[in-house]
Amino acid sequence: MGIIPRQADCFQHRDAADALSGTVATGGAEVLCHVLSGTGGVGKTQLAAHHARTTWETGTADLLVWVTATDRAAILSAYAEAAVAVTGTDDDRRLCTDDPERAAARFLNWAQSTDRRWLIVLDDVADPVDLSGLGGQLALWPPANPQGRTVVTTRRRDAALPGHRIDVGLFTPAEAVAYLTAKLAAQDRQDHPEDITALARDLGRLPLALAQAATYLVDLHLSCADYRTRLADRSRSLPDLVPEDSGLPDAHRATVAATWALSVEHADRLRPRGLARPMLHLIALLDPNGIPTTVLTSPPALAYLTARRTPAQGGHRPGHHIGTEDAADALRCLHRLSLADHTPGTPHQAVRVHALVQRATRESLPDAACDALARTCADALDVAWPDTERDTALARALRANAAALTSHAPSALWEPQAHTVLFRAGDSLGHAGLVTAAVTHFQDLHATARRHRGPDHAEAFRARRRLAWWRGMAGDAAGAARAYRELSADELRLLGPDHAGTLDTRHALAWWRGMAGDAAGAATGFEELLTDYLRLLGPDHLHCLVTRGNLIHWRGEAGDAAGAATAFDDLLADHLRVLGPDHPDTLNVRHGRAWWRGTAGDAAGAATGFEELLADYLRVLGPDHPTVLTARSDLAHWRGEAGDAAHAAAAYRALLADSLRVLGPDHPNTLHARRGLARCQGTAGDAAGAAVVIEELMADYLRVLGPDHAETANARADLARWRAEADRTHDGGTA
Repeated sequence: MGIIPRQADCFQHRDAADALSGTVATGGAEVLCHVLSGTGGVGKTQLAAHHARTTWETGTADLLVWVTATDRAAILSAYAEAAVAVTGTDDDRRLCTDDPERAAARFLNWAQSTDRRWLIVLDDVADPVDLSGLGGQLALWPPANPQGRTVVTTRRRDAALPGHRIDVGLFTPAEAVAYLTAKLAAQDRQDHPEDITALARDLGRLPLALAQAATYLVDLHLSCADYRTRLADRSRSLPDLVPEDSGLPDAHRATVAATWALSVEHADRLRPRGLARPMLHLIALLDPNGIPTTVLTSPPALAYLTARRTPAQGGHRPGHHIGTEDAADALRCLHRLSLADHTPGTPHQAVRVHALVQRATRESLPDAACDALARTCADALDVAWPDTERDTALARALRANAAALTSHAPSALWEPQAHTVLFRAGDSLGHAGLVTAAVTHFQDLHATARRHRGPDHAEAFRARRRLAWWRGMAGDAAGAARAYRELSADELRLLGPDHAGTLDTRHALAWWRGMAGDAAGAATGFEELLTDYLRLLGPDHLHCLVTRGNLIHWRGEAGDAAGAATAFDDLLADHLRVLGPDHPDTLNVRHGRAWWRGTAGDAAGAATGFEELLADYLRVLGPDHPTVLTARSDLAHWRGEAGDAAHAAAAYRALLADSLRVLGPDHPNTLHARRGLARCQGTAGDAAGAAVVIEELMADYLRVLGPDHAETANARADLARWRAEADRTHDGGTA
């Protein structure tokens, strides 16, 4: 399971490899877990891969699982896939998608009890807490089974890491010389042995530095002696390039930094000349674990490359605008010099880079230049970020890059004003179903806004609005209403009653007042707001039309379903006149009209309305738009209410498959589709089966949304309903 990294060219057998193969530690204890610990670039992954490959090829393991363990989600996913491999059950295949944590638990239980021999490699563990059971999470450390072995690679040396630790350091002098000799010989280079030995010493015997130097030598046709001369000059001119505190030994820091600087210089001379260095600038502020190609080829990135192209390289016209192909070629230059890994086949994580290379690059820039670069990176992320996040993997990568950028340049993104990407990242968390994380994000953003701007600044108000919204989406409707009420008072005091921000807050306050259970109060709020919008904007303004729709909705929720259905007919006529038939808000009005038609008692008419609407939604928005998925859910609901349970169940099954693909297993809409499918199962006569499905679903609702969320309460009510129905059926059957 998993992909073992390819063995590096001229792989050196090291003492650490022998230690890794040992089964008995000092003191005679049997070793079930080895931990390869050391700084980046020393070859931990290669040692683990060599051990894994040897173990498999010699037949001493029946199962080999290679896990790229950079975060908890990746570990859970790998374990879930392993569960399917070892059991092959349909249940585990479903759990792999629906509940990877439960699937992972099954795999770990299997590993604990099996008599089959297994090897699990957890490569590049960034934080031991990802594997711990803290906070009630499933502990992900492989079990201590005599039939099993675990290998962990990590930069960490925490006492919390279990097992026998093997410290992986630099090459020995003999290993470094052998490596350089072999690399040069592979290119028909026969340098003097004394020069090779001296160069290995100058480079501090760090495997990563040796690899980059060998590439530089071969491409420029330099001798080792020539390279040493250049290296010595550059080391004196770059004294401030120091790795992170947990990095290399003091005697080798400056040498490694100089090696990277020379590699950048060489990359900059490759075609397209002068672009490697500014491209590395962009990369240095983003996520080292994966940067989407669209970010680095966006118009802001291309403008930066055009303006910052390294001068005096020759071969390019002054003022020549850099295009997408030029940017991609610049990435290949960095790839060739091992300054970055460029894998175009993985577009959302196409560019990976060593964190120390990033640090050396950042610290080579003046503070002012780094701040301006941070704004450029934020602009690039903003442009690459789609308004509708159809691709969940892309959205996840963009959030990771925004988080990295914020950590590297926290103040730069607040000048001259708070950058849009700060708000995009938080909203993206919420749209992905990570509503609790969205709340935390905006809590932090609001605190930062207060610190930078003060509590009464417009940017602090903006953060408060988003925080209140996601608090409501996380299940605290009353808290959201309360927060909007407090914000509204502050905005009235500071901005006045007719300010756009004040009106937006009143709109949200009315909505969450209704969501908190006060439908009549929500209707009153929207009625009052509509009066002000009509006075300020006129009847045909979009804000007025949207407010009318919300007013109708909450009047319906307050008990007038028939009146709501009729009012939506009138509102639709105005939308068609003002906005046209394909405007998203026109389609939303049709959505409301169909829903209230069904609520007023015409389930068949509602189903027909949603069927007609869905055809237009698909044409205008595409099949994977979240609004389209919601309309499909409502269509299935009203088909079921109209008595067509079989078609409703089939529709929910198809919807669930697409929701899992587009939104992921934990998105509230995916959970809602599972609940709808269970309802169809119960309506069709299998109340006991529906109860079982809802019981499993409840665990996910509690984990994802918490016990107080409205959707969790609805699922709890469904569970009680189907259990009661199952009991009645059972009693009737046995009577």
